[in-house]
Amino acid sequence: MAQALRPNTAGSLFATDGKTHPLQDSLMAVTLALGLIAFITCFFHSLHLLSSWAGLIGIFTGLYGQWVSITTRERFGLILGLGASGIGFFIGMANGGLFG
Repeated sequence: MAQALRPNTAGSLFATDGKTHPLQDSLMAVTLALGLIAFITCFFHSLHLLSSWAGLIGIFTGLYGQWVSITTRERFGLILGLGASGIGFFIGMANGGLFG
């Protein structure tokens, strides 16, 4: 039961190795935010520019985040953001594309 007495020394909410990862955490947050924006706005036909651009930028941000990610929690958040960005991007492209 020694592990029950050991304090939680993780510096970040998303780090499982006890170290802080500010770059990876910020890439994950940006990917999740862009994915959420792209996913929500893809349901409105007049917002196809916003959904397609947010989705495209979210895809590239998420791919770079996957490349530099260290922990499983970061990868999980990045996959959620990548999925939402991809859906928003493709539906935004179907509604009118990147340039109208």
